Amino acid sequence: MTVPPRYFRKRDTIITLGMKITSNKKTVVVREYRLEVGTVQVFDNYMVASFDEGATITLERTYQIIGISEIHFRDKDFGYISLRKNSYAVDPTVYNYLRGMDNLKAFAIVSKKEIDMHNFNIERMFYKKPMEFFIEFDNALAWIQKKITPKKDKNSA
Repeated sequence: MTVPPRYFRKRDTIITLGMKITSNKKTVVVREYRLEVGTVQVFDNYMVASFDEGATITLERTYQIIGISEIHFRDKDFGYISLRKNSYAVDPTVYNYLRGMDNLKAFAIVSKKEIDMHNFNIERMFYKKPMEFFIEFDNALAWIQKKITPKKDKNSA
C-alpha cells in the first residue's frame, strides 16, 4: 500500500510509525511501504522502519528493505533508522548483507527499552559499520544526517 507524501511544518509533532516524534525540520515522507512484517517510510536521504510485535526479520525480509533502498537511493548515500517500538527478532546474519551496501552510511536504532540496548550490542558485532543506539528520534536523525552529509574540504573556497 502506498501512502501519498505528507508535509510537516517546523516544530510539528509527528506520529511516525506509531512513535511520537518532535521534529525541528520540514519533513516529507517520499513513500511509505506496508510490508508483511511492518512499515518502511522513505525520506529524502534516509528510511525509517518499524516492525510488528513478534515479527522475525529474516534474510528474505531484509531483501525487501534492500530492494526499497535500491529504488530510492541507488546512486546516493542514505541512512537507516530502526524504530523499536515493538519486540521482534532479527536474524543477525542479515547484517552481513547490509554491511555490503556501500551507500548505507549509518544505521540507527531508536528505543527506550533496556533489552533493545542489549540486543544492539550484539547486533553491532555483526554489522561492523557506523551503528548507534538512541533513546530520542531527533538525536538519531541528527546523527544520520551528520554521517551522510559530505564533509567540506578545509582547503576549498
